Amino acid sequence: MTALITGGSSGMGLEFARQLAGRGYDLILVSNRQDELDAAAASLREQFPVEVTVHFQDLAQPDSADRLYEWCVNQAGVLPDVLINDAGMFFFKELEVADLDRVQAMLNLHVTTVTRSCILFGEAMKKRGSGYILNMSSMAARLPEPGITVYSATKAYLKSFGRSLSFELKPYGVQLTTVCPAAIATPLYRLSEKKMRLGVRTGFIRTPKWLVARALRALFRGRRVISPAFMNVYLPIIIGLLPGPVVAALWRKFK
Repeated sequence: MTALITGGSSGMGLEFARQLAGRGYDLILVSNRQDELDAAAASLREQFPVEVTVHFQDLAQPDSADRLYEWCVNQAGVLPDVLINDAGMFFFKELEVADLDRVQAMLNLHVTTVTRSCILFGEAMKKRGSGYILNMSSMAARLPEPGITVYSATKAYLKSFGRSLSFELKPYGVQLTTVCPAAIATPLYRLSEKKMRLGVRTGFIRTPKWLVARALRALFRGRRVISPAFMNVYLPIIIGLLPGPVVAALWRKFK
């Protein structure tokens, strides 16, 4: 059994690698950070009796999914049993012309690469008659607010796309689960260590270990969409009730 994990060199992706290795899966870790990949692979090989392969690739290009699929099937000779689409990026600011390259990279990474990966690997899994795909969306899918304009939009797309595609794949023995977590203690948000610890202690931020355990349980139990953490219940409702002028005033204060 083999699991392919994008963004697998750090954060949540590395935690997915640990927990899947604990289940006996050989690993393929994909990232655009070679040093982190090598360090993660060495650590995982020390902890678990599994094979760990690393693949250095920038997944924020329009043809990234096609090149990754070709590498897996034609060079590595592996069609993974589990595909974890975890690679992501984040920035919080008012959009300007200077941000167009970052915006395009986010669209490629969150939308194009994930969509094409699901179709390419999903089709091969359909022919085999089995497979698991997990896509990482976010609670932000329900929070279209200033500062995270593109991020929340791409995560909303992933939630909609994943739920719909799961119905198409299910009859062929392929499970697709979309995970919409609230705040998780990873480097993605670039919080200071002090703020991160405070968030974890208060329960406002959850650990990758906590989230990944629930995500994998949902995947292997056939859930289509999960939104773990109580914050997923109340925060979108509270923010959704804020009047437009209040949202605008808060944005002017914090931008």
